[in-house]
Amino acid sequence: MAASSPITVLVTGAGGRTGQIVYRKLKEKPNQFVARGLVRTEESKQKIGGADDVFVGDIRDAASIVPAIQGIDSLIILTSAVPLMKPGFDPTKGQRPEFYFDDGAYPEQVDWIGQKNQIDAAKEAGVKHIVLVGSMGGTNPNHPLNSLGNGNILVWKRKAEQYLADSGVPYTIIRAGGLLDKDGGLRELIVGKDDELLQTETKTIPRADVAEVCIQAVNYEEAKFKAFDLASKPEGVAAPTKDFKALFSRITTRF
Repeated sequence: MAASSPITVLVTGAGGRTGQIVYRKLKEKPNQFVARGLVRTEESKQKIGGADDVFVGDIRDAASIVPAIQGIDSLIILTSAVPLMKPGFDPTKGQRPEFYFDDGAYPEQVDWIGQKNQIDAAKEAGVKHIVLVGSMGGTNPNHPLNSLGNGNILVWKRKAEQYLADSGVPYTIIRAGGLLDKDGGLRELIVGKDDELLQTETKTIPRADVAEVCIQAVNYEEAKFKAFDLASKPEGVAAPTKDFKALFSRITTRF
């Protein structure tokens, strides 16, 4: 379990919907963790409380993220390109929404180059463990998510995952199912591999549960050098997962 002195953990993408939860959870356990967050803008920093432990930097600019990474023990990567909906979508006309990415914020730049920059900086700084949150669906090049804004988002995410797995730094790769804005800690969590869970009824998970698994992964040796898909059973059908050591111990896949 956690060492007697708190470990320093940086969460990147700390202004995002899942990143915010991780940052808050880390801050709630000051005896276990010294929390840091990385956001892209001063506005995002203020949105999550504006504390001195929130760094502003752009993951696409490698030099700008070095100060946030210096002196940390573990890195939790929650940055992601975000597809935006084109205006003028009218669901009443049976239209399908169209998506685009902002210039310079395509998955190739954010999910590949931006994550590679984080991995390189962490390796250089002697970081002991990197937790990377990806997405299920990466085994299928024709996954519908890849067509959003012609971004090939899952292709670039998977490239970053492979880069991390080959980096030599102890890693945990969490490929989350569809993210729900629901309370965490109320469901049995399920781990899988190779997108097999996408063929089942259980392929979604609350963001808060993903956040909890990220933080638990930092605590356990059993989570290192492992990659897995993560989803949940519906609330109320099974006992909520409490033993994370057992959850990580069940995983045998390295990628």
